[in-house]
Amino acid sequence: MDHLTALKVFRTTAAAGSFAGAARQMGLSAAAVSKNIAELEAHLKVRLINRTTRQMSLTEAGAAYVERLSRILDDLSEADAALAPMGSSPGGVLRVSAPMTFTLTALSPAIAEFMRRYPNLRLELNLQDSRSDLIGEGYDLVIRGSDRLEDSSLVARRLTTMAHVLCGAPGYFADRGRPAQPEDLKAHECVQFTLSDHANKWTFTRAGRSVAVPIDGRYKVSSSIAVRDAVLAGFGLSLIPRIYVEGELASGRLQAVLEDWEADRTPVYAVYPSRHLAAKTRVFVDFLVERLSAR
Repeated sequence: MDHLTALKVFRTTAAAGSFAGAARQMGLSAAAVSKNIAELEAHLKVRLINRTTRQMSLTEAGAAYVERLSRILDDLSEADAALAPMGSSPGGVLRVSAPMTFTLTALSPAIAEFMRRYPNLRLELNLQDSRSDLIGEGYDLVIRGSDRLEDSSLVARRLTTMAHVLCGAPGYFADRGRPAQPEDLKAHECVQFTLSDHANKWTFTRAGRSVAVPIDGRYKVSSSIAVRDAVLAGFGLSLIPRIYVEGELASGRLQAVLEDWEADRTPVYAVYPSRHLAAKTRVFVDFLVERLSAR
């Protein structure tokens, strides 16, 4: 018995729900599928599949075995795939969707270096702050800044976490005063980024105490750049990722408040449909990790 082949045959059969279906997927005869499973059962000394002439079902042992087996086979395939970039230069078209402000701030200046590394690769980078459909729109990878990843069947790798800062223009604070505690925000003009998971409630934590402040501003907008522009113009204050306003804070055009409180943080993920990454996708994920770790 080829043990590895038998394991793959068993997993495929369990997923397909039939010997014939597994045979079609693997390019084997139904007899070869049956033989591999019978030999695996003999090796393990346990029945994995109950079968009749019309149907099959996993035994309790079979269900437990396929769950553990799948993780092992996935890890093995991932290890094999990790070597692919070493043997050949990644090529083809890589389609990526990413948030506009995050990409322009943290990634865009380094994209040229990525393209120089992989001359056989073509990159289609779609920048949009609204959430794209990874599978439906045919992307190889999407970058998402979110506390919630809605589809558990997708694979997500955390790239970084964005700390937020509450800030406003000096002129705004001269007119309206500076909040001394989170509850004071109820008396201020708050600009909201509507696509944020924290759009309607800003949370601040200090010394184990958390304060969640409901936000209902007069200006709500779906662009972080527009939020920054409004704050710079002195319209109000906002809770915004610090990396988006580092230059303005350093120059004094914006000022941070409530800095003794820790504000909301947003994790950023690379999301892709399978653990079995194509070489083109894997090198881009590695690039993201490299770039964001450097920051």
